[in-house]
Amino acid sequence: MTRGIFVTGTDTGVGKTWVSAGLMVALQRQGMRVLGMKPVAAGCEQTPDGLRNEDALLLQQHGSLPMDYTVINPYAFGPAVAPHLAAAQTGMHIELERIARHYQTLAAAADAVVVEGAGGWLVPLNERESMADLAIRLDLEVILVVGLRLGCINHALLTAEAIRARGCKLTGWVANTLDLRMSKLPQNILSIQQRIDAPLLGVIPYQEGLCVEAIAAQINPCL
Repeated sequence: MTRGIFVTGTDTGVGKTWVSAGLMVALQRQGMRVLGMKPVAAGCEQTPDGLRNEDALLLQQHGSLPMDYTVINPYAFGPAVAPHLAAAQTGMHIELERIARHYQTLAAAADAVVVEGAGGWLVPLNERESMADLAIRLDLEVILVVGLRLGCINHALLTAEAIRARGCKLTGWVANTLDLRMSKLPQNILSIQQRIDAPLLGVIPYQEGLCVEAIAAQINPCL
């Protein structure tokens, strides 16, 4: 049975894409065929092939098998705003069933599919549904990326509580260092670790130049 993992974050810009790609590589090092998915992406660039998103392209690049971009990223929007706003601005409606069909295509070809959300756990997709509903619809376990900066303890605990409240399995969390000068960094990590009933899968050190392979080396996907 294909393992499905949903990567969410405490906020936008906390490193979900790089952790997702690192997780893909870490699973591949265990001998698994792994594919990535970015169901909804805003802030895409127009190319000769259509709208393309750099996060989705990174996941496509690190997949075990070549897959069509539109399967990996079925909803691509130009405006760099929240997904439901981008969809409304372009006259579209985000449908979970369409995403689910593309996910099944990926799951049929892989041992594991890593699905990266957009923004945080409760970012709206349409008038009624959010990223949380997508994770539930696809029946995915959840990994939380915590961006280590001032306020991260509250953001991490609130997000973990919201994930549990929806009945989802919080498999673990990854601490990603965003601010090298953050005061009491180890103590912040420990404070979260003591209060989240899920294992710490890895601590990503601050990096000037991001490297997927180096991130993969810091993540333990053996769960």
